[in-house]
Amino acid sequence: MAQLLGFTILSFFITGILLIPFIDFLYKIKFRRQNQVTTDFLNNRAHIFDKFNAWKVGTPFGGGVLIIFVVTILTIWAYGMFSIEIGGWDFFVIFFTFLGFGLLGLYDDIKKLVNLKKTAFFGLRLRHKFAIQIVLALIIATALYFKLGYSFVFIRGIGLTSMGFLFIPFAAFVIVSFANAFNITDGLDGLAPGLFLICLLAFLSISTTAVDPALGIFIAFLAGSVAAFLYFNIYKARIWLGDVGSLSLGASLAVIGLLNGRIIALAVIGGVFILEVGSSLIQLLGKRFLGRKIFPVAPFHLYLLKRGWNEPKIVMRAWLLGFMFAILGLYIAFIR
Repeated sequence: MAQLLGFTILSFFITGILLIPFIDFLYKIKFRRQNQVTTDFLNNRAHIFDKFNAWKVGTPFGGGVLIIFVVTILTIWAYGMFSIEIGGWDFFVIFFTFLGFGLLGLYDDIKKLVNLKKTAFFGLRLRHKFAIQIVLALIIATALYFKLGYSFVFIRGIGLTSMGFLFIPFAAFVIVSFANAFNITDGLDGLAPGLFLICLLAFLSISTTAVDPALGIFIAFLAGSVAAFLYFNIYKARIWLGDVGSLSLGASLAVIGLLNGRIIALAVIGGVFILEVGSSLIQLLGKRFLGRKIFPVAPFHLYLLKRGWNEPKIVMRAWLLGFMFAILGLYIAFIR
């Protein structure tokens, strides 16, 4: 555990040193919001967010690129130091998720800049984005099932429950769900990265008890890097993750839960993410089947913003709720 904490400190230190010149670089290449155009998860304009956050125009995004770079380099270095097989399937699952969803998000971020004045559509079309996510998730789930032998979920009081071949679509659903849940939640300064950091620290404690050095090392470096990023992302943010970060981190959180075999704990520890994506799903179903909105606006953090809550208040209370969800999830994971 001491080594993992040392890795977290190292990652925090390196990411913190690189962030300021990286932010300057993003300004130089104009990789920043050009005008106030915010969309929800269905690519509909989020006018409420634009109304209260017009000052965010010009803030650079793409912080996920630096996190992915630092964590990848440091993890490969540590794997070599501890003689962990870099060509193994566990390595493939972790980094195919981390890099694959990151590249998809980066492509979406670039399209938002390139097509900003050429078309009314903002970034990738929803169906295209979902299709690519599903393909990536199915590849990861197939590797988990056929190469690593994962076909079970752990339910406290019952034990390991085998799902057989159904594990593949189930795992793919979990990965896609958390990737989009993180993306939906990443709408206020510091909200999603702070919640993600709480989830990571919870899973770091689970991974150490599971004696999984490869996964523990990855989580430790990721936690340190995200913590350093969060310093510059809290209100008022100097940099945002972008889709490159939100899709990568969300999918990685799901895979961390799957590799630990703690699906129930994952759902509880990531409870605020579930709340956010759930509110958006309810809104979608209301429009689709009832022909009307269930909420004035979704996801939930935008509803609170509309109710008059200021941004730091929403974020701080969401972090507190996320902390309590993490404690409950750890209780479920460790109770005998």
